[in-house]
Amino acid sequence: MKRYWALSLLVLDVLAAMIAWFIFYVTRATWLEHKMFIPNSTFYLGISLVPIAYILFYYLQGTYLNVRRLYRLKIIQHTLFASIIGSVLIFFVLLLDDDVLSYRDYYYSFSVLFLSHFFITLIPRLSLVTLMIHRLRQAGNGFSTVIIGGSERALHVFKELDMQQYNVNAFIGYVNVNGSDHALQPEMPYLGHVTSLEEILAEHHVDEVIVAIESSDHDRLHKILVKINDLRIIVKVLPDMYELLSGSLKMTNIYGALFVELNRDVMPLWQQAIKRFMDISLSIIAILVLLPLYLIAAVLVKFSSPGPIFFLQERIGLNNKPFQIIKFRTMYVNSEANGPQLSSSNDARITPIGRFMRKTRLDEFPQFVNVILGHMSLVGPRPERQFYIDQIVQHEPQYVLLNRVRPGITSWGQVKYGYAENVEQMLDRMKYDLLYINNRSIALDLKILFYTVAIVVKAKGK
Repeated sequence: MKRYWALSLLVLDVLAAMIAWFIFYVTRATWLEHKMFIPNSTFYLGISLVPIAYILFYYLQGTYLNVRRLYRLKIIQHTLFASIIGSVLIFFVLLLDDDVLSYRDYYYSFSVLFLSHFFITLIPRLSLVTLMIHRLRQAGNGFSTVIIGGSERALHVFKELDMQQYNVNAFIGYVNVNGSDHALQPEMPYLGHVTSLEEILAEHHVDEVIVAIESSDHDRLHKILVKINDLRIIVKVLPDMYELLSGSLKMTNIYGALFVELNRDVMPLWQQAIKRFMDISLSIIAILVLLPLYLIAAVLVKFSSPGPIFFLQERIGLNNKPFQIIKFRTMYVNSEANGPQLSSSNDARITPIGRFMRKTRLDEFPQFVNVILGHMSLVGPRPERQFYIDQIVQHEPQYVLLNRVRPGITSWGQVKYGYAENVEQMLDRMKYDLLYINNRSIALDLKILFYTVAIVVKAKGK
């Protein structure tokens, strides 16, 4: 059903863009140029490329990622923004060099282009979203929802939501926090205890989680949120009185209950697209520019000690998927014959050339290949082995949150701490990596890259 709505919206957008371009071109020929409409190369170019351009705009806005979450005001905003940007780009690329009698004709052309696309796109979009909302409000068609908490407070939250005329939640059950809390049991099935939350969410394909405990109980709330490791699941919590009185909350839901929806992916989709484009393009440029350095490093590694030039090791990446990280070898062969070991500043396993390469981060340069393959990003938390992740999680469960984003060649934690020599240093580095994923932006990436380049040039890496 989710794909059906997304595909329907995509088809409507393509048809609307083609019809709008056709109407604009006919109107422009007959009204402004006072001649019969005859398709030419510009017309065919526009009717081929304009829909693709608009689909790209809408995708970067996140329109097609979760269509069922769209609402009428949001679809108006998306359509208006894309129509303005698209009309400006089309005007300058395809129309600005046209012969006109007066500059006033340009204003007329732009107005017709913008208005035709905006209204021809908006009307079917609003109709589709209205139909979709109507379907969501029907019994059994809403977002599959689990309530965390089984107390009287949780029961009150459920009744408040269930009584609402515009409720779009389809409750499939509840998960209790205290074993004795079962006030919700007459209303919905009991799914289990919060200790089994990850398995419950995966088994029931949950869309939303409502945490019906006091948000002032920060320690318990924190442990629950760490278990919800899927960014596709919407998490709603009850605001505490301090947040309400301080005015720190911004809410736009008029009909719904008083919840705060947690935004756990702070980087907008258009910035994510730019970040990925930067990753691929800069990695290709780096490989081409640094090719002589690669050859020199390969020769030095080969003659520094017996063994291969490159070192491959399994690391855990985005969404906990393992991949083979590529490095220049900096240690003697069989350095981990007795099991996994972290390196230290005076590690006897490191070769003389390997010590220099670690200080300058030259050993990490082959990972540009990992970036191009999609395993890694230029900037992101450093990937670790499962062996050490298992140890770190025992001390700090929220370490698993780092795997919500692609790991990076460099990171905020790497800039601050360099290579970790023990689990304690990994935990210190983790704090900066968590700060990074909670504040991700293109500007922050560029800042981290700048400091990384300075470390490479000065050979001050740890």
